[in-house]
Amino acid sequence: MAIIDGKALAEKKQAALAVKTAKLKEETGVTPGLVVILVGDNPASQVYVRNKERSALAAGFRSEIVRLPASVSQEELLTLIMKYNLDPTWHGVLVQLPLPKHIDEEAVLLAIDPEKDVDGFHPMNMGRLWSGHPVMVPSTPAGIMEMFHEYGVELEGKSAVVIGRSNIVGKPMAQLLLAKNATVTLTHSRTHHLAKIAKRADILVVAIGRGHFVTKDFVKEGAVVIDVGMNRDENGKLIGDVKFDEVAEVASLITPVPRGVGPMTITMLMEQTYEAAVRSLKN
Repeated sequence: MAIIDGKALAEKKQAALAVKTAKLKEETGVTPGLVVILVGDNPASQVYVRNKERSALAAGFRSEIVRLPASVSQEELLTLIMKYNLDPTWHGVLVQLPLPKHIDEEAVLLAIDPEKDVDGFHPMNMGRLWSGHPVMVPSTPAGIMEMFHEYGVELEGKSAVVIGRSNIVGKPMAQLLLAKNATVTLTHSRTHHLAKIAKRADILVVAIGRGHFVTKDFVKEGAVVIDVGMNRDENGKLIGDVKFDEVAEVASLITPVPRGVGPMTITMLMEQTYEAAVRSLKN
């Protein structure tokens, strides 16, 4: 068993990104700009937003966090998004989820310019991904694909099982694996005989949001296991969806929690902001 060190890979890629950004500034005068809009005071969201700002500044980007009260109206939020859509100095516009219940999340995602949708959640970007012409891709699946590349994981012809069908991870993950010629099974909490299906997988990606849900009974000897889960146990300790100590006994490669998928998610968000800035030069 070997551990996929997502933190080390993220640091390597972010260092390379800072060099690319400096070169872009020098050659074109363009500085990638990322604005993050945070509504309310969700503690987890606050942490994510701080991490995004830290990474953006380290890469040499312009970074802005707009903090709005939970009471902000949907109309005010949509007006603010439009302002950043129309400002060519901002290349990435991101609204941190979840949003307060009185705001229609779908309406907000639709309002973001697809060319600035660095989260990759706009239906147009989802459609581009499913049609085989991705532009902006959700960052977590994109980061996992980078891990596969870095660690030499062969995907073509392999059996891949994704547990979890969210628009943020499961569905785009399945499509990215299909694009690399893996044979993909997309499963979820209501899939019958889930452990039996998972045990056939050469590649197992788990994003079901249940702490220690996947035990070694789900895992084939020698499988590559990617744990997307971020949960807290009864003692408040951060744990994944995979029972790491057990599954590590049978997996050939496995991501830990923390230091696994999380750092790569933010890294790919920065990469997509940089790419959006480059594309803006052609418009």
